[in-house]
Amino acid sequence: MRGTLQKIAIGGLLSLALSACTSTPLPPEMNSSWSGQPSFVRSDSWTECVPYARRISGIQIYGDAHTWWDQAAGRYAREPLPQSGSLMALYGYAGPKHGHLALVRRIVSEREIRVDHANWLNDGNLYLNSPVIDVSPNNDWSTVRVYNNRDGHLGVKNYNVRGFISSTRVAAR
Repeated sequence: MRGTLQKIAIGGLLSLALSACTSTPLPPEMNSSWSGQPSFVRSDSWTECVPYARRISGIQIYGDAHTWWDQAAGRYAREPLPQSGSLMALYGYAGPKHGHLALVRRIVSEREIRVDHANWLNDGNLYLNSPVIDVSPNNDWSTVRVYNNRDGHLGVKNYNVRGFISSTRVAAR
């Protein structure tokens, strides 16, 4: 009897743990025509956005995220608009010396992309297939809002974007 209760308890805990990894449906203001749902993966070890971005993009830049845009100049293509596989470089979201990097996974529409990134909420987790919405007045991707995969809602804070860094090397001059 005791063994059966333990198995039931373990099964219940496992179900609870797995349900925590799912997310609620996307808000109606987002294009939900693509079936991939946002998710997050709890990390056993602290994961920062920089090593994660370097690993998944192949872009070999080192140092704090807020320095990547300038470091990419003359080495990697820098673009004002997102492209699949490029890194979105945010700046100033928690002060002038704080940046964030996210890999553009997919272009959904002119004003929505999906990104993979790490440590978005300073929790060491990986956030996968996160919707990012362009909220800039000129539709130029200079200001965005990021979906919170863990809580299942679009964030209300606007973030500044420096641009998008491509893994394409720039020819030496």
